[in-house]
Amino acid sequence: MMDTAVMTTDLDKLAERVERAAALVTELRAKVAQAESARADLQRQLEDTRGRLQGQDPTALVGELASLKQEQREWTAERKDIAGRIETLIKKLERIDT
Repeated sequence: MMDTAVMTTDLDKLAERVERAAALVTELRAKVAQAESARADLQRQLEDTRGRLQGQDPTALVGELASLKQEQREWTAERKDIAGRIETLIKKLERIDT
């Protein structure tokens, strides 16, 4: 009788361990599926980015962007300079008119 009770207890413990292992395997499968989905999303984003770059070198694009920003600053400075000159000429014309 004692052996039957010990075997039943051992079987119950084994069943609990198997259930925990099965739950863990299920959880790991879900995490793997989630990771695969995330990887697929990242792969799509990478392909989209490559398509938008159309084979251009990203470092060259960054350099070109910096160059364009510098040119924009120069144009803005020149525009301000011209606006200042125009204001000065307007003030001189107003003095002449009075």
